[in-house]
Amino acid sequence: MKLLEIYNFLDSISPFSLQEKWDNSGLNVGSFEKEINKVYLSLDIDNELLEQVEPNSLIITHHPLIFAELSSLDFSKYPSNLIQTMLKKDIAHIAMHTNFDKTHLNRYVFEDILGFKDKNSTDYICVADGNWTKDELINIVKDKLGLEYIKAVNPKDNIKSIALMTGSGASMIDDVEADCFLTGDIKYHDAIKAKSQNIMMIDIGHYESERFFADILFKHLEVLPILAIISNSKNPFTYLNENMNK
Repeated sequence: MKLLEIYNFLDSISPFSLQEKWDNSGLNVGSFEKEINKVYLSLDIDNELLEQVEPNSLIITHHPLIFAELSSLDFSKYPSNLIQTMLKKDIAHIAMHTNFDKTHLNRYVFEDILGFKDKNSTDYICVADGNWTKDELINIVKDKLGLEYIKAVNPKDNIKSIALMTGSGASMIDDVEADCFLTGDIKYHDAIKAKSQNIMMIDIGHYESERFFADILFKHLEVLPILAIISNSKNPFTYLNENMNK
């Protein structure tokens, strides 16, 4: 298939026009006239992924490889080092970021993974009403997202409403009307603000909450006459503990 055909299909299921103005979803590397032999799906692009990808392929990721303006291509620096490898292997790249958050990812994680029922989501934030104890909610999050540890802010014994935004959503706290907000990348001052506003927050991890991107998109691509391969990038974080070397 031509890359343009694939791009138009992606646009039909999650319009690129929905992306935020600061985002860089869409074609990051390549040409619309390029013939694509295989499609690889991943949260991000890293060196390990590029070693697996065959020449004349397309990588579709959630996060754009190119975010900030590139004033030069220094092949010793990220992301230019990855772009160099992609150019040598004739690999194209399309990102589906904030547009896919709005149309698919947030609701999928909230309903299909965590098992909550979204009552009235905005573009980003899903909300459910119910009745959970602190321990019940923490166990659901740990089990469904595969988290070994939980970092929480302002824990409450009883929770009657839950909100979620995958990835890094703490900046959206003023739009949250719930007892507990689930999101990733919670910073110190986000925690101070949440505690002041009496909102419980649980850090569900950026990678951990968005790693389902490839699985969701794969189901849509099955109708296309081209092989799609789920080949997710690795979590860049390593979690250490005192028993690791014992």
